[in-house]
Amino acid sequence: MTEKRDYYEILGVARDATEEDVRRAFRKQAMEWHPDRNKSTEATDRFKEVNEAYQVLVDPEKRQFYDRFGHADIDGSAGGRGFDGVGFSAGFGDIFDAFFGGFDISRETGPRRGADLHHALTISFQDAAFGTESEFRVERQETCESCKGSRCASGTSPSVCENCRGSGQIRRANSGFFGQFVQIVTCSVCRGEGKTIPNPCSTCEGRARVKQLRDLKVKLPPGIDDGMQLRMRGEGDAGLAGGPSGDVYITIAVVPHEFFRRQGDHLILEMTVNVAEATLGATLPIPLVDDQVHELKIPGGIQSGTILKLKGKGLPNVSHRRRGDLLVEVTVVTPRQLNQKTRGLFEELGQELGDKPAKKSHRDHSWISRFKGAIGTQKN
Repeated sequence: MTEKRDYYEILGVARDATEEDVRRAFRKQAMEWHPDRNKSTEATDRFKEVNEAYQVLVDPEKRQFYDRFGHADIDGSAGGRGFDGVGFSAGFGDIFDAFFGGFDISRETGPRRGADLHHALTISFQDAAFGTESEFRVERQETCESCKGSRCASGTSPSVCENCRGSGQIRRANSGFFGQFVQIVTCSVCRGEGKTIPNPCSTCEGRARVKQLRDLKVKLPPGIDDGMQLRMRGEGDAGLAGGPSGDVYITIAVVPHEFFRRQGDHLILEMTVNVAEATLGATLPIPLVDDQVHELKIPGGIQSGTILKLKGKGLPNVSHRRRGDLLVEVTVVTPRQLNQKTRGLFEELGQELGDKPAKKSHRDHSWISRFKGAIGTQKN
């Protein structure tokens, strides 16, 4: 059996990394190894490995267990109980009761809420823009169908604890320096429940719950952004003793687009035009996020760095459904190499422009002083 890699090593974070550090590292790794973007043979396995590491390290409870016990307890192997709700402190109460006769470790015996689950979902840029319904799989604790959560084998029932006679507590008289005193502690046999399970259910081994893989569907709203989180109520681990189920928290990772960059609800598109198009003006096709083509009018004399705004061509707001704008950032590109004909045209253009007097500007005359200074230097 192949030994599992350390989760911190997989995500490339330190052991004291914050939750935000873990999320940021996951998004980076998920984008690198997502099978839709990475066509290598190892991409699928690496993406699953990254997702598994994230689901453990982003959950405070699971991360604490992993830091103390490694993979064994998370997998439920090597004798570990995993995350089935059984507290590790249970055994310490028995030790204190036996040797010191008075340190009571309280235990929850009533209804307990199931644990929350965390899942990372990677979607395309278009799905984030227009919304989609996505299906994913989780492993969760569900109430055992065989015993319906009673923990007992079919046809049997719990028995009254003989140690505490059903009270869940033990009264002890102890003699101390100040005389005799009575102390009430939790029963170490039934762990405070007042009953024992002589014939545990063979399906869940008396735990009341079993692990199951379930396919869930989540509806993603238009405009959802990278790093946003959705909650599916009641889809987490089943509760114990009639308690409610936990929730599933879904963290969204959006694969970057080939052309567009996102800035809130706005989209930014970088566009290059040649000198002739910038000087004379032109109408050029540009892509829109919905895969349509828009004919963009470039005004004559446009300068590099100018931003043209197409109102309402951005992304919808996830809350208000108001659409942002498409911002087209224009860059004027000058040719690096010229053939003889093109060079002749540019030389002719340069002479034409040079013969015309420069247009005076009241805003900036610094170029005139620099020109005069250069002439004075040559004369001297």
